[in-house]
Amino acid sequence: MISIKSREDIEGIRKSGRLLSQMLDEVGGFVKPGMSTKDVDDFCNHFIVSHGGKPILLGYEGFPGTACISLNNEVIHGIPNKNRIIQEGDLLKVDCDISLNGYISDSTRTYEIGTVKPEWKRLSEITRECLYIGIEAAGQKGARISDIGLAVYRHAASNGYGVVKDYCGHGVGFEVHESPEIPNYVCPYLPNPRLKPGMVIAIEPMINQGTGKIIDMDDGWTVTTADGKASSHWEHTVAITEDGVEILTL
Repeated sequence: MISIKSREDIEGIRKSGRLLSQMLDEVGGFVKPGMSTKDVDDFCNHFIVSHGGKPILLGYEGFPGTACISLNNEVIHGIPNKNRIIQEGDLLKVDCDISLNGYISDSTRTYEIGTVKPEWKRLSEITRECLYIGIEAAGQKGARISDIGLAVYRHAASNGYGVVKDYCGHGVGFEVHESPEIPNYVCPYLPNPRLKPGMVIAIEPMINQGTGKIIDMDDGWTVTTADGKASSHWEHTVAITEDGVEILTL
């Protein structure tokens, strides 16, 4: 069932989202080559707790970190690891949720560590464009969930990239994952309701340099590209309003 948030609820999610955005801004200034992904996770945990939030992903369905931290060909759900060292030229994806006063926000950024390959830089740029094109589609009057996926898929495919279909965006706000699912392509098998004021959703394109196919690793969490090529991931929590769409994780 899709939950419709009140104005008070959206204000709570907005405050959570602003805190998450601040954290991700500071991660960009903190992370350096030679650090481990566990160092980044520890930074996120300290930031959240010290600002009165709750690291809601920690322990969620058994996940052992505060944030999902994925490198290069890792698409999503990378487990923070003290032995996973960040290198010059890496693409680093940090996906995190914050619960603040019971309201949950969700956002992801792809960071370029130093000077990355031009083709990886372009991949990240196009993925970020996919995110904002998806958000724009969500803000159109009478839009359905499929309009988001169609917009994202067209932009990624027109630039020669693969779109991950096995994972998708979702409702958010009261729980980490809520209905509805928000795929990054048009899926004929999922419900396709119109977007209504009060809906809060996480839009999150996961775009691969090569094939959109993925591999679920043996650790039970990490997802990689099937061909070993790079992947980028960008995400915002947004609210559907009477006037269109508002990004809550800015």
